[in-house]
Amino acid sequence: MEPPTVRDIIAARRRIQPHLLRTPLHTYPLLNDLLGAEAYVKHENHNPTGAFKIRGGINLVSQLTPDERRRGVITASTGNHGQSIALAAKIYGVKATVCVQKGANPIKVASIRSYGASIIEQGADYDEARLNAETLAKEHGYRYIHSANEPHLIAGVGTLALEMIEDQPDLDAVIAPVGAGTCACGAAIAYKALSPSTRIIAVQTEALPAVYNSWLSGNLESTPPAKTIADGLATRQAFQLPIQILRTLADDFTLVNEAEIRAAIKHYVEKAHTIAEGAGAAPLAAAIKLRHHLNGKKVGLILTGANITGDILRDVLNGP
Repeated sequence: MEPPTVRDIIAARRRIQPHLLRTPLHTYPLLNDLLGAEAYVKHENHNPTGAFKIRGGINLVSQLTPDERRRGVITASTGNHGQSIALAAKIYGVKATVCVQKGANPIKVASIRSYGASIIEQGADYDEARLNAETLAKEHGYRYIHSANEPHLIAGVGTLALEMIEDQPDLDAVIAPVGAGTCACGAAIAYKALSPSTRIIAVQTEALPAVYNSWLSGNLESTPPAKTIADGLATRQAFQLPIQILRTLADDFTLVNEAEIRAAIKHYVEKAHTIAEGAGAAPLAAAIKLRHHLNGKKVGLILTGANITGDILRDVLNGP
C-alpha cells in the first residue's frame, strides 16, 4: 500500500463536494480562556452522519470497480466508519454489510441501519468484529473495506484539513484523535504538504494505546481488551498504513485518560455549546493536558464526531 498524497486529497475533495457541505471552523472565548491559547474547533460533528468518516466513505465507494459494486462491500466498525460506508453505499447503490461488536453504540448502529446496510452483531469488541468481517468477505466474495489500511479513506478524510488550512492558515498546531488512525493521517499528509510548520499532534486513549505504542516502537503493537468512553478510539490493534504515515509525519503523540475525556465532553457543552463523543473530545482533552506547551499559540482541535448516547452524556454532565 502506498500512502495517499496531497494530490489524492485534492482529488477526493472533488468527489466529496457534491454530497457534503463544508464544515465550520469556530473559536470560542471560554475555551480559549481555559487553554490559554487561541483554539479553532473543526466541527466534523456537523456532517450528515455526525462524524468525519463520511468523507473517506464517499471517496472510496465512488471509486469501486463495476465488479466490486456488483459484489457489495463489507466492513467492521465501532460505529462511525460503519455509518460512512453505509451512507456512501446508499448514495452509489451498493449493497453494504457492517459488522459490529455485541453491545455496540446503539445510536451508531441505528444510524447504520437507517442507511440501508445490513448489520451483523458478533464479537466482544471491534477487533473480533473485524475478524468476522474478514471471514465473511472471503466466504461471500464481498469487497472488504479495512477501516485503516485504505488509502482512499485516508485521502477522503484529509479533505477536512484542506478546509482548515484555507479557513485559518496560520495554526501552530493541530490535534487529531486516533482510533485506527485515518483522521490523524489525513491531516498530517495535508498539513505537511501545504503548511509544514504546523505541528501535528496525535492523541489516543490510555485505555487502548496500540497506535501510540506502535508510533514509539515502529512495530505493529496490540493491547488487551479494555473499556473506554471513547468507543471511536477503541482499537486494540495497530495497522500498517497509519503507522507508516504517522511515524513519518506526526510531530508528537500523547495519551489522555478517561477522566480527561469526560471533562472535555463537559467543557464542549458548557464552553462551546456543542456535543462531542469521547473520540471527538479527545483533542480538547489533549490540549488541556498540553496547555503549558500550547500557551499563546493558535491550535486546531478536530472534533471528529458527536455520536454519544443520551445516557452517557447525562452521566458525564452530572458527574464531577
